[in-house]
Amino acid sequence: MLGNVGCYTQICAYVGVGARHIRIQSCHSLHLLEQQACSLNHNRHACTVTSNILLTDRPSDLPHRRPTRRYTSHMPATKNMIEYTPPSWTDSVDKGCIPTHRIRLSMQHTPVEDWSQLPGVPKGVHVGIKRDDLTGSALGGNKVRKLEFLIAAALLQGCDSVITCGAVQSNHARATALAARSQGLDSHLFLRSNDPSNTNIGHQGNVLLDKLMGSTFHLLGRVPYKTGLLPPMKAFQDSEAVQGRKSFLIPVGGSDIVGWWGYVECFRELLQQGVDKDYTDIVVTTGSGGTAAGLAISNYLCGSPLKIHAVCVCDNADYFHRHINETLRELGLGGKKDSLRSQDIIDIIDGYKGKGYGLSQPEEFMLIRDVARSTAILLDPVYTAKGVRGMISELHANPQRFKGQNVLFLHTGGIFGLYDGTINPYLQDSTVTVVA
Repeated sequence: MLGNVGCYTQICAYVGVGARHIRIQSCHSLHLLEQQACSLNHNRHACTVTSNILLTDRPSDLPHRRPTRRYTSHMPATKNMIEYTPPSWTDSVDKGCIPTHRIRLSMQHTPVEDWSQLPGVPKGVHVGIKRDDLTGSALGGNKVRKLEFLIAAALLQGCDSVITCGAVQSNHARATALAARSQGLDSHLFLRSNDPSNTNIGHQGNVLLDKLMGSTFHLLGRVPYKTGLLPPMKAFQDSEAVQGRKSFLIPVGGSDIVGWWGYVECFRELLQQGVDKDYTDIVVTTGSGGTAAGLAISNYLCGSPLKIHAVCVCDNADYFHRHINETLRELGLGGKKDSLRSQDIIDIIDGYKGKGYGLSQPEEFMLIRDVARSTAILLDPVYTAKGVRGMISELHANPQRFKGQNVLFLHTGGIFGLYDGTINPYLQDSTVTVVA
């Protein structure tokens, strides 16, 4: 308890979110307390209440404002923050890697549906679909599962904002902007652009939602993540700290050891839905490696008979195996002689990047159109269109790489990428009539 009945407790709104970072003063006289300055000499404090609940509002004379937020004595009492209990089959994971909390951002238990109408599937193969495109509306897609853990970590560290990166039409950047704003955090998006000198990035697709969330954009060229994006992101994080603000850096795709737990939870959900009994294989698209790592390592840890496949939309198989091997090392499961390797637990399918990440070719747009008209499922041009194309092609050309003939495709969302207008030329065959 921060204050007993009759004892008023006050906190400085400037210092941070996490209670362990906040300077607290108590006094039996509310009037006297309001006359005091905090130990950092800020002129005003937050509002005060009795007991252990504090209602804070950053005053206008401080350098940075944030919406009203509630805190308790041990952690920020933000919307939907819950303690996290991992599945028992993660007991061999390094205990220091296990998060303490998550935030409920997504719709849980997205459906597993029959997808037998999918065009082009070889005869005798049954395809189903896991609808992670239905994890939410604007927050739909696989990124939100990772963000449940990443945004919780940002709040627990007392951050004002989050920093992340992607392409201009990044699904991850959009999901991060919405998730952050839902918890009262600002977002800074470092986006790769074909022409970073042109600040007119439009108002279509994911960018529209980014702008609605009030995100700040930082444009760069099409540079590599580790050498071109990460250094300026860290430099900006440092500059924020100098000004008294604290930012939480989220890597590309949310694919780090914190975000990894999002697809541990997804795999727990798949087991509850009986996927390990009804299917032989799971296929997912991968761009940053986090979802693939979560599925593959979880599948191994729980002893599931499923085989995991990931169709890469950028880089190559070696890159994703390195990423998953690094994840194994961080979890305390790999990195030693004769220890577990990525190559043992996942099949990386290469050769379906097309023109490159975020760049589409006619056959991918036509597949999006044909799948929509056959099954009413919307694919996105960056990830799922290439993933489905790769899955169907490999079922024809290399059926031996699959364990069986019951294949589940995990839909990772991203449909806002359809709304940038690039698919329009492939919809000219639509019938339009005029009724007099």
